[in-house]
Formats: sequence, structure tokens, C-alpha cells
Amino acid sequence: MHMPILVIAIGLLLLVAYGDARTRRIPNTLNLTIGALGALRLVLADSPIDAALTLAAAAVVFAAGVLLFWRGVVGGGDAKLVPAMILLVGYNKALDFLVLMSLCGGALALAIMTRDVLARSWRSECGNRLTAEVGTSGGSGESTVPYGVAVATAGVIILLMAK
Repeated sequence: MHMPILVIAIGLLLLVAYGDARTRRIPNTLNLTIGALGALRLVLADSPIDAALTLAAAAVVFAAGVLLFWRGVVGGGDAKLVPAMILLVGYNKALDFLVLMSLCGGALALAIMTRDVLARSWRSECGNRLTAEVGTSGGSGESTVPYGVAVATAGVIILLMAK
């Protein structure tokens, strides 16, 4: 991968992770920029077959993301970020990326669930109230997983390994 694309992609993924952890939102501009970097990578690679296979893989992942978003399983930003990342890593690293992303997401979800259990235990023992908005969506008291963090982490690892 070309070094400028790698550096820009990693910077964008750090922004995605930070923003998603803080606000549970992934701006469309970040998704589009990552997708554009992936398209640029395909053009620079100068392999029409690889480009076609990568576009097909990204389309399949996007369709799955739309279905998962429609069913309320993932957020819209995540549904757009994952296919953009497929464009960036390429079809030959897509499965590695998806597996690593799932492992990172599972570890993140486990950490958040553990934090929530410990916070509930601490509140019941001490009688104190922790701020309800920390780690929750919309103040509903229900924790959410900033899956963009998992996508970004897996993306950075795969990009650095493919370097």
C-alpha cells in the first residue's frame, strides 16, 4: 500500500474511533473519505480483476450492513464504515479484517458489560449514583458498544500488517 494512503487512513480511523467512543456517531464524511481512499488504492494498484473482486466484496458487505441496520443490530455509521474498509483493505484481506473486527467488537462489548456490572454493584453497595450518561445511548440507561472503535482497531492492524 502506498505510504500516504496508509498514513491518511490510520489518521481517519483514529478519528472514527475517538468520535464513536465519545458520541456514538460516525460522520458520513469520514466514511466517504475512507471509501475514496479505498477507491484510490484500487486505481493505483492497476489490477482490474482485484478491483472488481474488491468492489463485489464491498457490495456484499454493504448489503449485509443495510440489513443489519434495518433490523436494528448495528448503527448506520458502522454499516457504511465496514464496506468502506473493505475497499481500503481489498478483497484478499477482507475475511481477515472481518474476523479481527468481530474479535475486537466482542472484546469491547465484554469490557463494557463488565464495566456496567461493576458500576451497578458499586452503586448498590455504596448507595451512590454514577452519571447515567456515561457509556449510554441517549441517557436511556442502556449501554451501547461503539463498534466504530472495533472497526477502526481491526482496520489499523490489517493495514499495518499488509504494509
